[in-house]
Amino acid sequence: MDSDRRIMTVQDAMTAVNSEVPLPKGYKLEWAGEFESQQRANKRMAIIVPVTLLVILLILHCMFHSFKWAGMVLLSLATVPIGGLLALLLTGTHLSVSSGVGFLALFGVSVQVGVLMLEYMNQLRERGHTIQEAALEGATQGLRPILTTMLVATLGLLPAALSHGIGSDSQRPFAIVIVGGLIANLFLSVTVFPTLYVLFAPEADALHVAETPVG
Repeated sequence: MDSDRRIMTVQDAMTAVNSEVPLPKGYKLEWAGEFESQQRANKRMAIIVPVTLLVILLILHCMFHSFKWAGMVLLSLATVPIGGLLALLLTGTHLSVSSGVGFLALFGVSVQVGVLMLEYMNQLRERGHTIQEAALEGATQGLRPILTTMLVATLGLLPAALSHGIGSDSQRPFAIVIVGGLIANLFLSVTVFPTLYVLFAPEADALHVAETPVG
């Protein structure tokens, strides 16, 4: 039984027991097992995801010294769940804690791609390129490292995404989200991110290139 059906079954049972089984005074009923573990994990994820996004925003601000550039990279994360959710839908896999962890991993990859593209586009503008030229060339040059990252991670996780053996219930949703998210990220990064750059970067704007170590 999958996780969503399990939750519905337990919730139906809880409703039926609470309405039809009166408990003596001083007694209480607790539901334990996998249902309790999953509910506890969902509550933790509800805290971890916002905290993760906040930490990413602060790190990006430290890199670019601008909430605008940090917000632009963070805004590109809105496209990250698209590929993962489509992959879950196409494979008939339900959203779970394991797939949620996969989305967190996708956030890290997407931020890395966004930082590299933003820094390169800003460097091109410092060399005299227009905003449109910087966005176009940044997307073109950024396609190769994004494709390399996608192929390495996809080929590594593909066996786990296709597995149906013992233990696959926990690893398969994670792998499916990563594979689907990376494939979508390949196309969205070279289309959505340059568009956001053109919208967020006026001609008179001050450029903030991330500080990268030399040597």
